[in-house]
Amino acid sequence: MSRVGKLPISIPAGVEVKIGGEGIVVKGPKGSLNLAVHPSTPVTLENNALMVSLSDDTRVARQQHGLRRTLLANAVLGVTKGFDKVLEVVGVGYKVNVQGNTVVLNIGFSHPVNFVLPAGVQAKVEGNKIILSGCDKQLVGEVAAQIRRVRPPEPYKGKGIKYADEFIRRKAGKSGGKK
Repeated sequence: MSRVGKLPISIPAGVEVKIGGEGIVVKGPKGSLNLAVHPSTPVTLENNALMVSLSDDTRVARQQHGLRRTLLANAVLGVTKGFDKVLEVVGVGYKVNVQGNTVVLNIGFSHPVNFVLPAGVQAKVEGNKIILSGCDKQLVGEVAAQIRRVRPPEPYKGKGIKYADEFIRRKAGKSGGKK
């Protein structure tokens, strides 16, 4: 059995969990999430806590045990507190702003880049930082990665879009020596 999978997931006040045959629906103040159920890892609701168990002892079941418990825990945390990703835009003249559900990036191209946010992800801009938030951890991380991919940081001057906690290893430029 997985050490992670054995742990119960406590359900805070204000969170509603419905377990069906096809999936699990978790509703809370920040939104609603649907999760698929794997046939070898049934989920039960006991004493205001979710428990993930094993129906058989196959390799796939053991692999899914800890994964399904972590996905459920992230869903419960997401609908209560939500998840945030912070991106920094570094570069002279680089600007970013939000217009409705579109992030407009002026990052050194001849044209502004418009990035349309999917449903469930909100963005706000504070100076040179883009703060993405939502209740689905996977979706927020994927949107942050897609925005970063528009202009990844380069190693010489560090210009581009990077995560706030990311460290960019710098390279030395040309030495400019005589030939």
